[in-house]
Amino acid sequence: MHLARVATRPVARYLSTSAAAMSSSGLKERLTEIIPQVQADVKEFRSEHDDTVIGTVTVRQAYGGMRGIKGLVTETSVLDPEEGIRYRGYTLPELQELLPKADGGEEPLPEGALWLLLTGEIPTVDQVRAVSRELAARADLPSHVADMIAKFPSTMHPMTQFVSAIAALQTESEFAKAYAAKSVSKKQFWELFYEDSMNLIAKLPVVAASIYKNTYGDGNVACIDPELDWSANFCNMMGYTNKDFTELMRLYLTIHADHEGGNVSAHATHLVGSALSDPYLSFAAGMSGLAGPLHGLANQEVLQWLTEVQKEVGEDFTDEQLKDFVWNTLKSGNVVPGYGHAVLRKTDPRYTCQREFALKHLGDDKLFRLVSKLYEIVPDILLEQGKAANPWPNVDAHSGVLLRHYGFNEQNFYTVLFGVSRALGVLPSLVWDRALGLPIERPKSMSTKALKEFVAKL
Repeated sequence: MHLARVATRPVARYLSTSAAAMSSSGLKERLTEIIPQVQADVKEFRSEHDDTVIGTVTVRQAYGGMRGIKGLVTETSVLDPEEGIRYRGYTLPELQELLPKADGGEEPLPEGALWLLLTGEIPTVDQVRAVSRELAARADLPSHVADMIAKFPSTMHPMTQFVSAIAALQTESEFAKAYAAKSVSKKQFWELFYEDSMNLIAKLPVVAASIYKNTYGDGNVACIDPELDWSANFCNMMGYTNKDFTELMRLYLTIHADHEGGNVSAHATHLVGSALSDPYLSFAAGMSGLAGPLHGLANQEVLQWLTEVQKEVGEDFTDEQLKDFVWNTLKSGNVVPGYGHAVLRKTDPRYTCQREFALKHLGDDKLFRLVSKLYEIVPDILLEQGKAANPWPNVDAHSGVLLRHYGFNEQNFYTVLFGVSRALGVLPSLVWDRALGLPIERPKSMSTKALKEFVAKL
Protein backbone atom coordinates (compact mmCIF):
# COMPACT_ATOMS: atom_id res chain seq x y z
CA MET A 1 0.00 0.00 0.00
CA HIS A 2 1.25 3.48 -0.82
CA LEU A 3 2.81 5.35 2.09
CA ALA A 4 0.62 8.42 1.67
CA ARG A 5 -2.56 6.37 1.94
CA VAL A 6 -1.33 4.47 4.97
CA ALA A 7 0.03 7.50 6.76
CA THR A 8 -3.19 9.45 6.31
CA ARG A 9 -5.65 6.70 7.22
CA PRO A 10 -6.15 8.10 10.75
CA VAL A 11 -7.78 11.22 9.24
CA ALA A 12 -10.94 9.43 8.21
CA ARG A 13 -10.87 7.15 11.19
CA TYR A 14 -10.82 9.83 13.87
CA LEU A 15 -12.07 12.98 12.21
CA SER A 16 -15.54 12.84 13.73
CA THR A 17 -14.24 12.50 17.30
CA SER A 18 -10.96 14.38 17.14
CA ALA A 19 -12.30 17.73 18.37
CA ALA A 20 -13.72 16.17 21.50
CA ALA A 21 -10.65 14.02 22.05
CA MET A 22 -8.29 16.98 21.76
CA SER A 23 -9.98 18.76 24.65
CA SER A 24 -10.52 15.74 26.87
CA SER A 25 -7.12 15.34 28.54
CA GLY A 26 -7.37 18.53 30.59
CA LEU A 27 -3.71 19.38 30.01
CA LYS A 28 -4.33 22.73 28.32
CA GLU A 29 -6.97 23.63 30.90
CA ARG A 30 -4.48 22.93 33.69
CA LEU A 31 -1.87 25.08 31.96
CA THR A 32 -4.44 27.86 31.67
CA GLU A 33 -4.75 27.79 35.46
CA ILE A 34 -1.00 27.60 36.13
CA ILE A 35 0.39 30.15 33.69
CA PRO A 36 -1.13 33.32 35.25
CA GLN A 37 0.29 32.31 38.63
CA VAL A 38 3.78 31.81 37.19
CA GLN A 39 3.56 35.02 35.16
CA ALA A 40 2.75 36.97 38.32
CA ASP A 41 5.56 35.26 40.24
CA VAL A 42 8.12 36.02 37.50
CA LYS A 43 6.92 39.62 37.24
CA GLU A 44 7.37 40.13 40.98
CA PHE A 45 10.78 38.43 40.97
CA ARG A 46 12.02 40.53 38.07
CA SER A 47 10.79 43.77 39.64
CA GLU A 48 13.10 43.07 42.57
CA HIS A 49 16.07 41.42 40.87
CA ASP A 50 16.33 42.47 37.22
CA ASP A 51 19.70 44.09 37.91
CA THR A 52 21.06 41.31 40.12
CA VAL A 53 24.25 39.78 38.66
CA ILE A 54 23.96 35.98 38.27
CA GLY A 55 27.32 35.18 36.67
CA THR A 56 30.54 36.37 35.12
CA VAL A 57 32.01 35.69 31.68
CA THR A 58 35.64 34.78 31.02
CA VAL A 59 37.58 35.02 27.79
CA ARG A 60 37.70 31.21 27.79
CA GLN A 61 33.89 31.10 27.78
CA ALA A 62 33.64 33.69 25.02
CA TYR A 63 35.89 31.60 22.78
CA GLY A 64 34.70 28.24 24.11
CA GLY A 65 31.09 28.16 22.98
CA MET A 66 29.70 30.18 25.91
CA ARG A 67 29.99 27.06 28.05
CA GLY A 68 28.81 27.58 31.60
CA ILE A 69 27.53 31.12 31.09
CA LYS A 70 24.34 31.66 33.07
CA GLY A 71 22.26 33.46 30.49
CA LEU A 72 19.09 31.45 29.78
CA VAL A 73 15.81 30.76 31.55
CA THR A 74 14.51 27.22 31.05
CA GLU A 75 11.56 26.22 33.22
CA THR A 76 11.38 22.54 32.30
CA SER A 77 14.66 21.06 33.54
CA VAL A 78 18.00 21.78 35.19
CA LEU A 79 21.21 19.78 34.75
CA ASP A 80 22.98 19.16 38.05
CA PRO A 81 26.68 18.22 37.76
CA GLU A 82 26.34 15.61 40.52
CA GLU A 83 22.79 14.30 40.12
CA GLY A 84 22.23 14.69 36.40
CA ILE A 85 19.08 15.99 34.79
CA ARG A 86 16.10 16.98 36.90
CA TYR A 87 12.72 17.35 35.24
CA ARG A 88 10.91 20.05 37.22
CA GLY A 89 13.01 19.15 40.25
CA TYR A 90 12.64 15.36 39.97
CA THR A 91 15.59 13.07 39.25
CA LEU A 92 15.21 10.32 36.68
CA PRO A 93 15.18 7.54 39.31
CA GLU A 94 12.39 9.40 41.09
CA LEU A 95 10.45 9.70 37.85
CA GLN A 96 10.82 6.00 37.18
CA GLU A 97 8.94 5.48 40.42
CA LEU A 98 6.44 8.34 40.23
CA LEU A 99 5.33 8.61 36.60
CA PRO A 100 2.42 6.40 35.50
CA LYS A 101 3.18 3.23 33.58
CA ALA A 102 1.36 1.16 31.00
CA ASP A 103 -0.76 -1.73 32.25
CA GLY A 104 1.70 -4.48 33.16
CA GLY A 105 4.67 -2.24 32.37
CA GLU A 106 7.58 -1.15 34.54
CA GLU A 107 8.91 1.91 32.68
CA PRO A 108 7.40 5.41 32.80
CA LEU A 109 5.14 6.60 30.00
CA PRO A 110 6.60 9.59 28.12
CA GLU A 111 3.16 11.24 28.14
CA GLY A 112 3.62 11.57 31.90
CA ALA A 113 6.93 13.35 31.36
CA LEU A 114 5.19 15.68 28.91
CA TRP A 115 2.54 16.58 31.48
CA LEU A 116 5.22 17.12 34.12
CA LEU A 117 7.43 19.27 31.88
CA LEU A 118 4.49 21.48 30.93
CA THR A 119 2.86 21.85 34.34
CA GLY A 120 5.47 20.95 36.96
CA GLU A 121 3.06 18.35 38.34
CA ILE A 122 3.20 14.55 38.46
CA PRO A 123 0.11 13.42 36.52
CA THR A 124 -2.35 10.76 37.51
CA VAL A 125 -2.84 7.56 35.53
CA ASP A 126 -6.14 8.90 34.14
CA GLN A 127 -4.51 12.15 33.05
CA VAL A 128 -1.76 10.28 31.20
CA ARG A 129 -4.26 7.97 29.52
CA ALA A 130 -6.19 11.06 28.40
CA VAL A 131 -3.03 12.60 26.92
CA SER A 132 -2.36 9.34 25.05
CA ARG A 133 -5.82 9.54 23.49
CA GLU A 134 -5.40 13.22 22.70
CA LEU A 135 -2.11 12.61 20.92
CA ALA A 136 -3.66 9.76 18.94
CA ALA A 137 -6.46 12.09 17.83
CA ARG A 138 -3.96 14.71 16.63
CA ALA A 139 -1.64 12.28 14.82
CA ASP A 140 -2.86 12.38 11.23
CA LEU A 141 -0.44 13.70 8.60
CA PRO A 142 -1.48 16.05 5.82
CA SER A 143 -1.27 14.29 2.47
CA HIS A 144 1.46 16.55 1.10
CA VAL A 145 3.82 15.53 3.92
CA ALA A 146 3.05 11.84 3.52
CA ASP A 147 3.58 12.14 -0.24
CA MET A 148 6.86 13.98 0.26
CA ILE A 149 8.21 11.30 2.60
CA ALA A 150 7.17 8.60 0.13
CA LYS A 151 9.17 10.33 -2.61
CA PHE A 152 12.34 10.86 -0.59
CA PRO A 153 15.18 8.67 -1.93
CA SER A 154 16.12 5.93 0.52
CA THR A 155 19.72 7.20 0.23
CA MET A 156 18.75 10.49 1.93
CA HIS A 157 19.85 10.46 5.57
CA PRO A 158 16.88 9.84 7.90
CA MET A 159 17.62 13.04 9.83
CA THR A 160 17.52 15.07 6.63
CA GLN A 161 14.14 13.50 5.88
CA PHE A 162 13.01 14.18 9.44
CA VAL A 163 13.96 17.87 9.39
CA SER A 164 12.41 18.34 5.95
CA ALA A 165 9.12 16.71 6.96
CA ILE A 166 8.89 18.80 10.14
CA ALA A 167 9.44 21.99 8.14
CA ALA A 168 6.80 20.88 5.63
CA LEU A 169 4.31 20.39 8.47
CA GLN A 170 4.52 24.14 9.06
CA THR A 171 1.52 24.49 6.77
CA GLU A 172 -0.51 23.26 9.76
CA SER A 173 0.69 25.95 12.19
CA GLU A 174 -2.20 27.56 14.04
CA PHE A 175 0.14 30.27 15.32
CA ALA A 176 1.45 31.18 11.87
CA LYS A 177 -2.08 31.43 10.47
CA ALA A 178 -3.37 33.56 13.35
CA TYR A 179 -0.32 35.83 13.37
CA ALA A 180 -0.55 36.41 9.62
CA ALA A 181 -4.24 37.26 9.99
CA LYS A 182 -3.45 39.60 12.92
CA SER A 183 -6.14 37.79 14.88
CA VAL A 184 -4.14 36.95 18.01
CA SER A 185 -2.84 39.05 20.91
CA LYS A 186 0.53 38.54 22.56
CA LYS A 187 -1.18 37.12 25.63
CA GLN A 188 -2.59 34.33 23.46
CA PHE A 189 0.70 33.36 21.84
CA TRP A 190 1.33 30.54 24.31
CA GLU A 191 -2.03 28.93 23.55
CA LEU A 192 -1.30 28.70 19.83
CA PHE A 193 2.25 27.51 20.53
CA TYR A 194 0.68 24.87 22.76
CA GLU A 195 -1.68 23.73 19.99
CA ASP A 196 1.14 23.59 17.46
CA SER A 197 3.42 21.79 19.90
CA MET A 198 0.85 19.15 20.82
CA ASN A 199 0.02 18.57 17.16
CA LEU A 200 3.69 18.22 16.31
CA ILE A 201 4.42 15.86 19.21
CA ALA A 202 1.47 13.75 18.09
CA LYS A 203 2.61 13.60 14.48
CA LEU A 204 6.32 12.97 15.05
CA PRO A 205 6.00 9.20 15.58
CA VAL A 206 4.00 8.96 12.34
CA VAL A 207 6.62 11.04 10.52
CA ALA A 208 9.49 9.00 11.98
CA ALA A 209 7.82 5.64 11.35
CA SER A 210 6.98 6.65 7.78
CA ILE A 211 10.63 7.58 7.18
CA TYR A 212 11.76 4.32 8.76
CA LYS A 213 9.45 2.14 6.67
CA ASN A 214 10.17 4.14 3.51
CA THR A 215 13.95 3.92 4.00
CA TYR A 216 14.31 0.40 5.36
CA GLY A 217 11.03 -1.36 4.61
CA ASP A 218 8.11 -1.52 2.22
CA GLY A 219 6.62 1.88 3.01
CA ASN A 220 3.58 0.45 4.77
CA VAL A 221 2.79 2.09 8.11
CA ALA A 222 0.16 0.77 10.52
CA CYS A 223 -2.68 3.01 11.64
CA ILE A 224 -2.66 4.80 14.97
CA ASP A 225 -4.57 2.82 17.58
CA PRO A 226 -6.33 5.19 20.05
CA GLU A 227 -6.16 2.49 22.73
CA LEU A 228 -2.35 2.37 22.67
CA ASP A 229 0.03 4.78 24.33
CA TRP A 230 2.33 7.09 22.34
CA SER A 231 5.37 4.77 22.52
CA ALA A 232 3.41 1.61 21.72
CA ASN A 233 1.90 3.26 18.64
CA PHE A 234 5.36 4.38 17.54
CA CYS A 235 6.79 0.87 17.90
CA ASN A 236 3.79 -0.67 16.15
CA MET A 237 4.09 1.73 13.21
CA MET A 238 7.77 0.83 12.81
CA GLY A 239 6.85 -2.86 12.87
CA TYR A 240 8.15 -3.74 16.36
CA THR A 241 5.68 -5.57 18.55
CA ASN A 242 8.01 -7.13 21.13
CA LYS A 243 6.69 -5.97 24.50
CA ASP A 244 10.18 -5.58 25.97
CA PHE A 245 11.23 -3.38 23.06
CA THR A 246 8.14 -1.25 23.64
CA GLU A 247 9.14 -0.94 27.29
CA LEU A 248 12.63 0.10 26.18
CA MET A 249 11.17 2.80 23.95
CA ARG A 250 9.03 4.12 26.81
CA LEU A 251 12.19 4.45 28.88
CA TYR A 252 14.26 5.81 25.98
CA LEU A 253 11.70 8.46 25.00
CA THR A 254 11.35 9.56 28.62
CA ILE A 255 15.01 9.91 29.56
CA HIS A 256 16.06 11.64 26.29
CA ALA A 257 13.27 14.23 26.46
CA ASP A 258 15.04 17.19 28.03
CA HIS A 259 18.52 18.24 29.10
CA GLU A 260 18.33 21.87 30.15
CA GLY A 261 18.17 24.80 27.73
CA GLY A 262 21.83 25.16 26.78
CA ASN A 263 22.30 22.03 24.68
CA VAL A 264 22.24 22.58 20.93
CA SER A 265 18.80 21.17 20.12
CA ALA A 266 17.12 22.98 23.02
CA HIS A 267 18.95 26.25 22.48
CA ALA A 268 18.40 26.25 18.72
CA THR A 269 14.67 25.64 19.21
CA HIS A 270 14.49 28.44 21.78
CA LEU A 271 16.57 30.83 19.68
CA VAL A 272 14.53 30.43 16.52
CA GLY A 273 11.30 30.52 18.51
CA SER A 274 12.39 33.81 20.09
CA ALA A 275 11.96 35.39 16.63
CA LEU A 276 8.31 34.18 16.81
CA SER A 277 8.98 31.46 14.29
CA ASP A 278 6.29 28.87 14.96
CA PRO A 279 7.03 25.56 16.73
CA TYR A 280 7.40 23.66 13.45
CA LEU A 281 10.17 25.90 12.13
CA SER A 282 11.74 26.22 15.58
CA PHE A 283 11.83 22.47 16.15
CA ALA A 284 13.18 21.87 12.64
CA ALA A 285 16.08 24.15 13.59
CA GLY A 286 16.63 22.20 16.79
CA MET A 287 16.66 18.92 14.88
CA SER A 288 19.22 20.31 12.44
CA GLY A 289 21.45 20.82 15.47
CA LEU A 290 20.67 17.37 16.85
CA ALA A 291 21.89 15.86 13.58
CA GLY A 292 25.46 17.00 14.31
CA PRO A 293 28.12 14.46 15.36
CA LEU A 294 28.83 16.42 18.56
CA HIS A 295 25.20 16.12 19.66
CA GLY A 296 22.67 13.50 18.55
CA LEU A 297 24.94 11.35 16.40
CA ALA A 298 27.05 10.40 19.41
CA ASN A 299 25.22 7.12 20.19
CA GLN A 300 25.81 5.99 16.62
CA GLU A 301 29.54 6.70 16.97
CA VAL A 302 29.65 4.75 20.23
CA LEU A 303 28.16 1.68 18.57
CA GLN A 304 30.61 1.91 15.68
CA TRP A 305 33.52 2.11 18.16
CA LEU A 306 32.19 -0.84 20.17
CA THR A 307 31.98 -2.86 16.97
CA GLU A 308 35.65 -2.05 16.30
CA VAL A 309 36.56 -3.09 19.85
CA GLN A 310 34.66 -6.36 19.49
CA LYS A 311 36.31 -7.08 16.15
CA GLU A 312 39.77 -6.46 17.60
CA VAL A 313 39.53 -8.32 20.93
CA GLY A 314 36.94 -10.96 20.09
CA GLU A 315 34.30 -12.35 22.41
CA ASP A 316 36.67 -13.96 24.91
CA PHE A 317 38.57 -10.75 25.66
CA THR A 318 40.71 -10.03 28.69
CA ASP A 319 40.88 -6.85 30.72
CA GLU A 320 44.40 -6.22 29.38
CA GLN A 321 43.22 -6.44 25.79
CA LEU A 322 40.51 -3.85 26.48
CA LYS A 323 42.93 -1.57 28.29
CA ASP A 324 45.35 -1.72 25.36
CA PHE A 325 42.58 -0.89 22.90
CA VAL A 326 41.38 2.08 24.97
CA TRP A 327 44.91 3.42 25.35
CA ASN A 328 45.53 3.03 21.61
CA THR A 329 42.34 4.98 20.93
CA LEU A 330 43.51 7.83 23.15
CA LYS A 331 47.11 7.81 21.89
CA SER A 332 45.87 8.06 18.31
CA GLY A 333 44.32 11.42 19.19
CA ASN A 334 40.74 10.17 19.46
CA VAL A 335 38.35 10.17 22.39
CA VAL A 336 36.55 7.21 23.89
CA PRO A 337 33.01 7.81 22.62
CA GLY A 338 30.26 7.64 25.21
CA TYR A 339 32.44 8.93 28.04
CA GLY A 340 32.60 12.45 29.45
CA HIS A 341 30.06 15.26 29.52
CA ALA A 342 30.19 19.04 29.33
CA VAL A 343 28.38 19.47 32.66
CA LEU A 344 28.10 16.14 34.48
CA ARG A 345 30.83 15.07 36.88
CA LYS A 346 29.46 11.62 37.72
CA THR A 347 27.97 8.71 35.79
CA ASP A 348 25.04 9.96 33.73
CA PRO A 349 21.84 8.71 35.43
CA ARG A 350 20.43 8.13 31.94
CA TYR A 351 23.21 5.58 31.45
CA THR A 352 22.32 4.01 34.80
CA CYS A 353 18.63 3.74 33.86
CA GLN A 354 19.54 1.95 30.66
CA ARG A 355 22.03 -0.29 32.43
CA GLU A 356 19.34 -1.38 34.90
CA PHE A 357 17.05 -2.18 31.97
CA ALA A 358 19.85 -4.17 30.31
CA LEU A 359 20.53 -6.14 33.49
CA LYS A 360 16.86 -7.15 33.54
CA HIS A 361 16.35 -7.90 29.87
CA LEU A 362 19.60 -8.41 27.92
CA GLY A 363 20.98 -11.46 29.69
CA ASP A 364 24.17 -12.69 27.98
CA ASP A 365 24.14 -10.14 25.16
CA LYS A 366 27.77 -9.94 24.01
CA LEU A 367 27.82 -6.19 23.37
CA PHE A 368 26.24 -5.52 26.76
CA ARG A 369 28.97 -7.62 28.38
CA LEU A 370 31.54 -5.51 26.55
CA VAL A 371 29.90 -2.24 27.64
CA SER A 372 29.79 -3.44 31.25
CA LYS A 373 33.47 -4.34 31.24
CA LEU A 374 34.41 -1.00 29.66
CA TYR A 375 32.45 0.70 32.45
CA GLU A 376 34.92 -0.90 34.88
CA ILE A 377 38.02 -0.05 32.85
CA VAL A 378 37.61 3.24 30.97
CA PRO A 379 37.12 5.73 33.88
CA ASP A 380 40.41 4.73 35.54
CA ILE A 381 42.26 5.08 32.24
CA LEU A 382 40.77 8.51 31.60
CA LEU A 383 41.70 9.59 35.12
CA GLU A 384 45.23 8.35 34.58
CA GLN A 385 45.44 10.21 31.29
CA GLY A 386 44.39 13.34 33.16
CA LYS A 387 42.58 15.17 30.37
CA ALA A 388 38.93 14.34 31.05
CA ALA A 389 37.02 16.48 33.55
CA ASN A 390 34.42 13.72 33.68
CA PRO A 391 35.67 10.16 33.04
CA TRP A 392 32.24 8.57 33.50
CA PRO A 393 29.88 7.18 30.83
CA ASN A 394 27.04 9.25 29.44
CA VAL A 395 23.71 8.21 27.96
CA ASP A 396 25.20 7.38 24.55
CA ALA A 397 27.42 4.63 25.97
CA HIS A 398 24.41 2.31 26.25
CA SER A 399 21.51 3.30 24.01
CA GLY A 400 22.76 1.82 20.72
CA VAL A 401 23.56 -1.52 22.36
CA LEU A 402 20.03 -1.79 23.71
CA LEU A 403 18.49 -1.01 20.33
CA ARG A 404 20.69 -3.49 18.52
CA HIS A 405 19.77 -6.25 21.00
CA TYR A 406 16.19 -6.10 19.71
CA GLY A 407 17.23 -6.15 16.07
CA PHE A 408 17.06 -2.39 15.55
CA ASN A 409 20.28 -2.22 13.54
CA GLU A 410 19.65 0.87 11.41
CA GLN A 411 22.19 3.16 13.07
CA ASN A 412 21.45 6.16 10.86
CA PHE A 413 17.95 6.19 12.33
CA TYR A 414 19.02 6.35 15.98
CA THR A 415 19.14 10.15 15.99
CA VAL A 416 15.56 10.29 14.70
CA LEU A 417 14.49 8.33 17.79
CA PHE A 418 16.37 10.89 19.87
CA GLY A 419 14.57 13.68 18.01
CA VAL A 420 11.10 12.24 18.65
CA SER A 421 11.94 12.16 22.35
CA ARG A 422 13.53 15.61 22.49
CA ALA A 423 10.25 17.19 21.34
CA LEU A 424 8.80 16.38 24.77
CA GLY A 425 11.24 18.79 26.39
CA VAL A 426 12.02 21.59 23.97
CA LEU A 427 8.44 22.21 22.83
CA PRO A 428 7.02 22.64 26.36
CA SER A 429 9.93 25.00 26.98
CA LEU A 430 8.90 26.93 23.88
CA VAL A 431 5.33 27.19 25.19
CA TRP A 432 6.68 28.67 28.41
CA ASP A 433 8.91 31.10 26.46
CA ARG A 434 5.75 32.57 24.98
CA ALA A 435 3.80 32.41 28.25
CA LEU A 436 6.54 34.45 29.95
CA GLY A 437 6.86 36.79 27.00
CA LEU A 438 10.58 36.24 26.56
CA PRO A 439 11.99 38.56 23.89
CA ILE A 440 14.02 37.80 20.80
CA GLU A 441 17.44 36.48 21.82
CA ARG A 442 20.33 38.75 20.87
CA PRO A 443 23.53 38.40 22.92
CA LYS A 444 26.33 40.89 22.38
CA SER A 445 29.42 39.62 20.55
CA MET A 446 32.95 41.02 20.49
CA SER A 447 35.88 40.74 18.13
CA THR A 448 39.29 39.50 19.27
CA LYS A 449 40.59 43.05 18.92
CA ALA A 450 37.81 44.42 21.11
CA LEU A 451 38.42 41.72 23.70
CA LYS A 452 42.15 42.54 23.82
CA GLU A 453 41.38 46.23 24.31
CA PHE A 454 38.86 45.40 27.04
CA VAL A 455 41.29 43.11 28.89
CA ALA A 456 44.08 45.71 28.64
CA LYS A 457 41.97 48.17 30.61
CA LEU A 458 41.35 45.79 33.52
